Amino acid sequence: MDTKSKILAPSLLSADFSKLDDAIKMIENKNGGAVHIDVMDGQFVPEITYGQPVIRSIRKLTSLPFDVHLMVENPELQIESFAKCGADWITFHLEAGVHAHRIVQHIHELGKKAGVSIVPSTPISALEELLEYVDIILVMTVNPGYGGQSLIPSCVRKIQELKRIREEKGYNFKISVDGGVNAETLKIVADAGADIIVSGSAFFNGSLNWNF
Repeated sequence: MDTKSKILAPSLLSADFSKLDDAIKMIENKNGGAVHIDVMDGQFVPEITYGQPVIRSIRKLTSLPFDVHLMVENPELQIESFAKCGADWITFHLEAGVHAHRIVQHIHELGKKAGVSIVPSTPISALEELLEYVDIILVMTVNPGYGGQSLIPSCVRKIQELKRIREEKGYNFKISVDGGVNAETLKIVADAGADIIVSGSAFFNGSLNWNF
C-alpha cells in the first residue's frame, strides 16, 4: 500500500475535548496532513459538537489545513462563517443542501476547497452533476453522528467507483473516507482509492499504524 500520496486527517471527534491543544500536537507529531473537524448541529445528526468559536480558538495552534465537515442542516447558511473562522476545506452533505452547485460555488468564491459528502445510503450516481466542480468527495463509511463505529463493507465499492469515474472523465477531485478506519480497514480503503483518510478512535488510541 502506497501511503506517500495519501493524507491522514485525524478526527477531533475522538479527541479529549478538554485537551484539544494536545490532540493537535499529536496530529502534527504523528504526520497528520490535516485536522478533520466534525461540526454537528443536533438536527442532521443526533449530537452537537462544536462550532465557529472553538475552531477560531484552535486555529492559532497549527498551520495544518482544517478539514471542516459540516454535518448540519441548511449548510449554505454556515459556509461564510466557517470560512472566516479558519476552515481551509469545507465539506457539506449532499443530503442536507438543495442547491449544491450554489454551495460549491460559494465555497470557492471564499477561497476554500469545496467538498461534498454522502451517507452510506446515498449512491454515487447522486453526485454525477457535481464531480467536475468539487475538490473533495467524502464517502461516509459509517452512518454519521458518532465516533467508534465499524466500517460498512459495501461502502468500499463507492470508493472504487469514484476512482474509476475520475480516471475515465479526467476529473481532479480527491476521494476522502470517514468512518471505521482502523488498523484492519486502513489498507482496504487505501487500496480502494482513498486519497484522504479520516481516522478518529484508532488514531488517538495509537493503534492505526500509519507509515509514511
